[in-house]
Amino acid sequence: MIERSSPDVAVVGGGPAGLMAAEVLSAAGLSVAVFERMPTLGRKFLMAGRGGLNLTHSEDFERFVARYGAAGERLRPMLEAFTPADLTAWAEGLGQATFVGSSGRVFPKALKASPLLRAWIARLEGQSVALNLRSAWTGWTAAGDLAFETPDGPRAVRPRATVLALGGASWARLGSDGAWAPLLAKRGAAVAPFRPANVGFTVAWTAVFRERFAGSPLKNVALSFGGQVSRGDALVAGYGLEGGAVYALSAALRDAIAVRGAARLEIDLRPDLSLAQLTARLSRPRGGQSLSSWLRKAAHLSPVEMGLLREAHGLALPVAPDALATAIKAAPVVLTGTQGLERAISCAGGLAFEALDGLELKAAPGVFVAGEMLDWEAPTGGYLLQACFATGVAAARAVMKRLG
Repeated sequence: MIERSSPDVAVVGGGPAGLMAAEVLSAAGLSVAVFERMPTLGRKFLMAGRGGLNLTHSEDFERFVARYGAAGERLRPMLEAFTPADLTAWAEGLGQATFVGSSGRVFPKALKASPLLRAWIARLEGQSVALNLRSAWTGWTAAGDLAFETPDGPRAVRPRATVLALGGASWARLGSDGAWAPLLAKRGAAVAPFRPANVGFTVAWTAVFRERFAGSPLKNVALSFGGQVSRGDALVAGYGLEGGAVYALSAALRDAIAVRGAARLEIDLRPDLSLAQLTARLSRPRGGQSLSSWLRKAAHLSPVEMGLLREAHGLALPVAPDALATAIKAAPVVLTGTQGLERAISCAGGLAFEALDGLELKAAPGVFVAGEMLDWEAPTGGYLLQACFATGVAAARAVMKRLG
């Protein structure tokens, strides 16, 4: 049945985008109810906190926007209206001091999501936001009301406006399973197929390399593909390669594999040394040392790096210093497949921007959207959370404008 006292605004989804929309709306004096199908709020947000909770990034704003690729210009107005500095100030306003790491990433000093989430929920409750858990949105009733399945049975709500912040299709066990897509497609909204983002890739390692080095890190390497370069760390997995440096190139690699069936990634194992500098080091007298010992001492290669070098160039490595240096600075690895959504940190695809007027659904006036359910993607490094927060703020402000 319809609630007799429906809220001004119903926010469907209790992740960062939804909770931020609820905060902005309730602070403006509107009555707000959040509906979350999981037993607790912010489950994916808490999972992000296991890695230190990288909230945003401190780099130059133009470079920051470029991280969103094709969706960057669509997101620009929202990122300008709620900037990384705004997000940092918001976290500190909740009593969570922040710091900028050596990579430029911004973290709470607690390096956890739970203290921030607890303070945030307390603020929402203080602003009289109704938090409804175990409330799964199932679409609209014949009368046009929001329909929910709850432990107490079906529930219908008739708000003046709605914000959908239902997440993408990665981390299904945390609530982001993309089950909303058919509901919006049925209303006539264009939904792009979900694709894995920030994900690992398949490599046909030799059995010896896989058995010996699966789980070993590649520290401070530079990965190159299609004119893009990513510096950072990677990880040798039993199935192939993963890690932050790989994720930064995952969109281009994924799309290339979809078209050509494979992608050739080049790994510079010593990016801090120029080719000339590395050649000079390898030109010193080797004496009676084995090649492995020589590479360990002259180039400071670790066992996994030497193993990768042989995977890339074969067991018989070049002898000439310049050729050996070139091999170290450009080790090719062929990626033959993309891991699925079940292993992805985030996803591409979702609700097409063409289905929207601003952030309002053309097919459902009065319904606004925010967060990962929109068709955008970004690498890890604070970009994912920043866009979720920013689109949540933008959706709330659009609701306020509509409601006058």
